[in-house]
Amino acid sequence: MTHPRPHGGLPLLRERLLRWYDEHRRDLPWRAAPGEAPDPYRVWLSEVMLQQTRVETVRPYFERWLERFPSLHALAGAPLDDVLKQWEGLGYYSRARNFHRAAREVAERYAGEVPGDPEAFRALPGVGRYTAGAVMSIAFGREEPLVDGNVRRVFARWTDAPEPAEAELWALADALVPGERPGDLNQAVMELGATVCVPRGPRCGECPVREHCRAFAAGTQDQRPLPRKAKPTPHEDTASAVVEHEGRLLLVRRPVDARLGGMWAFPAAVRRPGETSGAAAERAVREGLGVEARAGEEIARVPHAFTHVRVTYHAVRCAWAGGAPRPLAYDAWAWAAPEELDAFALPVAQRKIAALATEATLFGGL
Repeated sequence: MTHPRPHGGLPLLRERLLRWYDEHRRDLPWRAAPGEAPDPYRVWLSEVMLQQTRVETVRPYFERWLERFPSLHALAGAPLDDVLKQWEGLGYYSRARNFHRAAREVAERYAGEVPGDPEAFRALPGVGRYTAGAVMSIAFGREEPLVDGNVRRVFARWTDAPEPAEAELWALADALVPGERPGDLNQAVMELGATVCVPRGPRCGECPVREHCRAFAAGTQDQRPLPRKAKPTPHEDTASAVVEHEGRLLLVRRPVDARLGGMWAFPAAVRRPGETSGAAAERAVREGLGVEARAGEEIARVPHAFTHVRVTYHAVRCAWAGGAPRPLAYDAWAWAAPEELDAFALPVAQRKIAALATEATLFGGL
């Protein structure tokens, strides 16, 4: 490695981490109690949900999910619409789609038992290097490394590395994990990063391994790692057509391979240069469904940030003006009464538009 390892030997570091973890581990619904065998399905589900999402946000979703899909077989047998409805509001919906696909593959190929072989598990849809390391170590006790955002920060401080390379981080994780309780060891490092070695104002006085930390010794812990340079985020102006006909609203289901794939939404189109929101809304309906609509007023502007793009949705009230909907650019379509909208899996921004669209003052024709 370019940067040195932490002070002291790795065996002592492991021992101190595990002792601290045993005393301070948080009680989380996906964690097995001490001495209890972990459930691979619950471990896998938690790791999928926790990617780019805070623990506090995940808790209620995790518990509701298990009420609806208590086993991998239950998930595998469910339609995608039901799966995405349970995921609604959690974001990064490709996680749910891939997890559903992987569950079906496990049900078909492994009789519903999550494979404990690392290569077999890594071959499943949506399983990356981190997820494989987490599930294999936590659920099956395999000496598999992992690196996430918390681990990256902890390792950068241990080694006093301003900008640690991915290869260096994984090399340290690989060197640290061998030994007893690899799953608990991996969780201990993540727990340390989440509760003590936090991004701002790390609580070094509470750290059980500060003697192993080169940044603490140098007084540079607040500067490690250096913040990553943010790239400019592009922006899209998108017209959303809120088409009303006989008290119902027109919804479409986005193709699985599109952004927010599998979710329901209002027909939409990115505005072209010089194009009004109304014209773009009419075009969205015509090109996406083969239906003519007459645009009225813009009823709302709803901003939303995705990982790589910011979008402003211009919700335009429209009246149906002829034609039978056909799913030209979508997987499916539906006319939905206001009281029926809750049955559809709608992303956050679309849910906001739906709430505005169902207000009584917006009905009654143009």
